[in-house]
Amino acid sequence: MEVYLDNSATTKVFPEVAELMTKVMLEDYGNPSSLHFKGVDGENYIKKAKEQIAKVLKVQEKEIYFTSGGTEADNLAIIGCAMANKRAGMHLITTRIEHPAVLETMKYLEKQGFEVTYLPVDKYGQIRLEDLKAAMRRDTILVSVMHTNNEIGAVQPIAEAGVLIKSMNPRCLFHVDAVQGFGKCRIWPKKMMVDLLSVSAHKIHGPKGIGFLYVGEKVKILPINYGGGQQKGMRSGTENVPAIAGLGLATQMIYSGLEADVEYIYKIRETFVQGVSLMEGITVNGKSGKDTSCHVVSVSFAGVRSEVLLHALEDKGICVSAGSACASNHPQTSETLKAIGVEKHLLDSTIRFSFSVFTTMEEIEYTLQALREIVPVLRKYSRH
Repeated sequence: MEVYLDNSATTKVFPEVAELMTKVMLEDYGNPSSLHFKGVDGENYIKKAKEQIAKVLKVQEKEIYFTSGGTEADNLAIIGCAMANKRAGMHLITTRIEHPAVLETMKYLEKQGFEVTYLPVDKYGQIRLEDLKAAMRRDTILVSVMHTNNEIGAVQPIAEAGVLIKSMNPRCLFHVDAVQGFGKCRIWPKKMMVDLLSVSAHKIHGPKGIGFLYVGEKVKILPINYGGGQQKGMRSGTENVPAIAGLGLATQMIYSGLEADVEYIYKIRETFVQGVSLMEGITVNGKSGKDTSCHVVSVSFAGVRSEVLLHALEDKGICVSAGSACASNHPQTSETLKAIGVEKHLLDSTIRFSFSVFTTMEEIEYTLQALREIVPVLRKYSRH
């Protein structure tokens, strides 16, 4: 049996998305900058994708810019806004549990002379609004807070943070990395006072290598790459039309039955949490129930190294993760787990299970049974 429980890393593409992309690649393959009918066909796919995304976010189509994914969207938002607004101030705010696409970008800006405040989080992985309020200054030009954490599923109080930021400094920009939150709940940037929003297609059953950045029309931002002037000069380079079309359709599809799908994934999650909680020596990190994201569960298995357990599960056809897939090429202790106060001996004994609409109850029961069999054996032979 093959069980895929690593949906925070990437998701299975909707069949309809794959079909559409194939059509674009084989039939409607024109360069959208070309003036002939093939080029117009390509341009129309881009326009439609913008319409589909803008409708879901309740924003204007002209406020959507396509990128190569969430990482580029984060880089463009943070570097682009920092450089465009540095005369107003050199102070930035983020959190200690951001994705590397944000944290590494902040480190780069620190080398350029910017000052960054890293907000702590509570034991559930959530920021405290009082900490954000205390960190805000007259020279704060950008706050970047992720919507949903990719390791433990913690959901941040984005709407409340937006109100706080704008009440204290109306000129300060608010960026949200919504790579894990988009497609799991309704997100309306304008209502939440969010100026910039990053999204990646492959987390919502779309293709890899494509994403978008929502940029409010009044936001002052500079491009970070230069070339032929595509996308109003904000992101030069020939547009990846097949992937853009796939992103648009995936967005439309995942939001068409959102509430029912999310309810189903919560049931999957709850069944798994209840089952794994019956085992000895385990800790489920973060909040439970509907106070956390529907699709991510972080579990620490005392006395078992995460890498060993991961491969033991793999032998039974079960795919999980020992942390963020984006950091897998550079193994290191999770900053998120350290930030929420996970005990030192559990830091390298934690596994992330993540679900999607394609996950079945049968797969959950199979995984729980596998854990009941594997974990006691691994503990028996562990060097801990």
